[in-house]
Amino acid sequence: MRGYSLGVAASVTEIAETFFRPSVQSLVPYEPGKPVEEVQRELRLERCVKLASNEGPFGPFPAALEALERCMRELNRYPDGGAWRLRSALAERLGVTYEEVAVGAGADGLIDCLSQASLDPGEEAVCGWPSFPSYVIDAAKQGAVSIKVPLRDDRYDLEAMAEAITPKTNLVYVCHPNNPTGTMNTRAELDRFLDRVPDNVLVVLDQAYFEYIDDPDYPDAIEEYYKRGRPVAVLRTFSKIYGLAGLRVGYMVAPPIVVTAVNKVKRAFDVPTVSQEAALASLDSPDELVRRRAVNAESREQVAAILRAQGFEVPGPAVANFVYAETGTDARPLFEALLAQGVIVRPLHGFGSPTAIRVTAGTADENEFFAEALARVRDGAAAR
Repeated sequence: MRGYSLGVAASVTEIAETFFRPSVQSLVPYEPGKPVEEVQRELRLERCVKLASNEGPFGPFPAALEALERCMRELNRYPDGGAWRLRSALAERLGVTYEEVAVGAGADGLIDCLSQASLDPGEEAVCGWPSFPSYVIDAAKQGAVSIKVPLRDDRYDLEAMAEAITPKTNLVYVCHPNNPTGTMNTRAELDRFLDRVPDNVLVVLDQAYFEYIDDPDYPDAIEEYYKRGRPVAVLRTFSKIYGLAGLRVGYMVAPPIVVTAVNKVKRAFDVPTVSQEAALASLDSPDELVRRRAVNAESREQVAAILRAQGFEVPGPAVANFVYAETGTDARPLFEALLAQGVIVRPLHGFGSPTAIRVTAGTADENEFFAEALARVRDGAAAR
């Protein structure tokens, strides 16, 4: 108990600074987007649109909804802790073995497991920055050190990241495309980077937005890197284009030894039956994937145009389902002003970019609502 005992007079609250591990004390928790209902209630709004969390604007596929209805009657049973059916189906479709697939509570849950399995206090994880906060948070929980390499031209600086690898480095994260900037690195850049990474370092290629991207220079990391023997683990998710964010299910393709280590540290039954069945049912709707990809590309351009029209700097090209905008000052007042108009966007302080916002591509109606709200906020600011 770190050199003391809990007496009657000393509550955990009173001794919090010494009771909790130093690595936890210093953590800044992830800041989720506010729920629509809470914002409407607090601000007494008739309508509220959430464009904060990179969720797809469409719900689950019809086949997934049918699967959810079927499995509801069996919720008195624990889920399959090994996710056998889902892992087997993913392995077959991806052309890998069952032992090379891990399923977790979203790609985020697998990031946490990778940190638990591979990082001891003082060891290092390298990532670009600004980027997805879980890389840094989950490393810090283990007492590990995050080496945050600044972006170059709003993209991962892979040359600098390769140079940042030391003998203490166990993990390197490549957010591809990067969240929050929405930008990607080219195939040639990734090839050169992977050529420089030592074999004893695991590169985690986070492709959470893989299904949205049709750029010919965007590599399929499973086909082009993992299957060719590169030291990589590839993350993907059902939270985005598949419309299952509320069910928390993602997967990883990695060497069997990495999958085994992740399965050792993850929570038992961490992916519920409903999540597994909905994800499994979503695998056979290629036409709907194509439709959603096309709708998203159009919506993303609309959001970028709305932001540029109001004078914001928008890096790009963005390739996922969101747009990053630089405001030039603390972005929280803009976030609060939009919130008052019924639009929830994401201020990016927790992502390492306090002067920027991130806006998810919505439906055409949601985008129009956002455009009108942003215009009112900007007009009000100009009038002051």
